[in-house]
Amino acid sequence: MRTAYSVETVRAAERALMAQLPHGALMQRAAAGLAAACSGLLRRVYGARIALLVGSGDNGGDALFAGARLARRGAGVTAVLLNPERAHSEGLAALLAAGGRVASAEAADRAVRGADLVIDGIVGIGGKGGLRPDAAQLARAASDGGAVIISVDLPSGVDADTGEVRGTAVRADATVTFGSYKPGLLIDPAREHAGALRLVGIGLELPSRPDAEALQHADVAALLPRPEAESDKYRRGVVGVVAGSARYPGAAVLAVAGALHGGAGAVRYAGPAADAVIARFPETLVSSGPPSKAGRVQAWVVGPGLGDGTDARQALEDVLASDVPVLVDADGLRLMSPDAVRARTAETVLTPHAGEAAALLGVSRERVEGGRLAAVRALAERFGATALLKGSTTLIAAAPGSRGHHTVRVNPTGTPWLATAGSGDVLSGLTGSLLAAGLSGRDAASVGAYLHGLAARELGEAPVTAMGVAEELRGVWRGVAR
Repeated sequence: MRTAYSVETVRAAERALMAQLPHGALMQRAAAGLAAACSGLLRRVYGARIALLVGSGDNGGDALFAGARLARRGAGVTAVLLNPERAHSEGLAALLAAGGRVASAEAADRAVRGADLVIDGIVGIGGKGGLRPDAAQLARAASDGGAVIISVDLPSGVDADTGEVRGTAVRADATVTFGSYKPGLLIDPAREHAGALRLVGIGLELPSRPDAEALQHADVAALLPRPEAESDKYRRGVVGVVAGSARYPGAAVLAVAGALHGGAGAVRYAGPAADAVIARFPETLVSSGPPSKAGRVQAWVVGPGLGDGTDARQALEDVLASDVPVLVDADGLRLMSPDAVRARTAETVLTPHAGEAAALLGVSRERVEGGRLAAVRALAERFGATALLKGSTTLIAAAPGSRGHHTVRVNPTGTPWLATAGSGDVLSGLTGSLLAAGLSGRDAASVGAYLHGLAARELGEAPVTAMGVAEELRGVWRGVAR
């Protein structure tokens, strides 16, 4: 599992460790890891042209000490000092002693554009807002010059704690971060600026509860529900699906597909698209009455393609009044009563995309997309529910007071190919099946998002359909469960 900690937590851990180490030892650990990563990105170090973008903080010191190590191996290293009076004095002395040099103001742009590799040490993890004009100019020069760009700890200009980008920021090919991942390295839009991530351990002692985490393959495999010898369909989980309408019968078919291919013991469907569902999935148990009369279920999925008529509203109210976990998506998000959601005693999972989240929070879509971490936490807090915010980075925040609610989960398998009609319906059914199998809202949402993204990736770099993703889930499930 990748765990990420806030700037405040990381700095407290660094201070505690520095109190136990000789002066400068921690920076040398970081510089050694940074230099090794740079070496791996170059065809050869000897003769390589390397430019250092050096700010006034410790990131600039890391860059200077790493540059000194590379210069001793025969690289031509040039430092561009954005604030010469405040450059790290010991790091600068080490670079000069190793044969590196400092570019004059007139030669700075030329040094950056002519480099094979640029090390971004402009701003540290405490930076807020975009780059200043002089730094932004150098960042553009690095991109225009075609050099490999490697950022120190995080790309300069992004917010380490939130993943927000307010202005110009460096776009790195790789980021070497020290001691711990920072939330901004895992969450868009900052994640898009970070490139490949490499974590260098420097000996920090960090709390057991991170601010953000990303499940990896083994974590998902450990959470997957598996049938036992005595399992029947009820022990495996029966999920009820209330979706579709005369106008959108396909939404019902896709949600049922996600549930069946997500491992449900059985799926009960209640709604007007029963004929379409049975035609595609004859194993589905269908009902024409209200959801409460459909039969026993361990979880409900409600909302995809539901429409906004009286029947839709009544079906949603019926589901929210149940005493089992409920996932609300799509039209259900628009129709639901916030008071009814907050009053529920069983778990509720909300799965909006950015536009739906903006409507639920009363803010603009741009604000949600620019501050995804704040938005998903606000959704969980406002509705007392687990919130899964779909998008370029899918985030999951657990309901306040529930286990793990302090830590936002980040899904690492997302792909732009999932931006296709019906994809969210499949995710809803899949996540509902995991809820019915007994996973918590947080775990069901996390595992569902992971498998959903993995299924789309398995289809390759080609046009992806929602049903194609649903059908791929079976193979993905087997692969993860091994």
